[in-house]
Amino acid sequence: MHEIAHQLADLFLKALPTVFIVFFFYLILRTFFFGPLLKVMQERDARTRGAQKSAEAAQAAAAEKIRQYEDALKQARAQLYAEQDAARRKLLDDRNAELKSARAKAAEEVRVAKERIGGEVAAARTEVQAASGKLSDEIARRVLGARPSAGPATGAR
Repeated sequence: MHEIAHQLADLFLKALPTVFIVFFFYLILRTFFFGPLLKVMQERDARTRGAQKSAEAAQAAAAEKIRQYEDALKQARAQLYAEQDAARRKLLDDRNAELKSARAKAAEEVRVAKERIGGEVAAARTEVQAASGKLSDEIARRVLGARPSAGPATGAR
């Protein structure tokens, strides 16, 4: 057993420089390679997170601008519809006023025509009444009186 311990001690002493060299390389690699590499990776991670936050902020700003644009578009459409409705109502009011004016003019023309026709009817009645007296006298004279065989009365028929 002693010999095994001696061999182990000898093996340990021979492996000790290798352990120190590996530990020394570990310290050197940690200081000069892994340290800066981890630092660069942390910076990259921080920049990535910053870029993500920046992108999220840009998306939020873009969404807000889109909402503002849509609101402005809705307001513009509403204003346009209101203007179109006002123009349509004005046009309808103008048309109704023209129709009312045309109806009033037509009613006035009808009234004037009725008055004129009424005047003509009255004149015709007076003329017929005046002529009826003469005609009744003429009829009575012809019926009661002698008939001429050929005279001016036959031509009047």
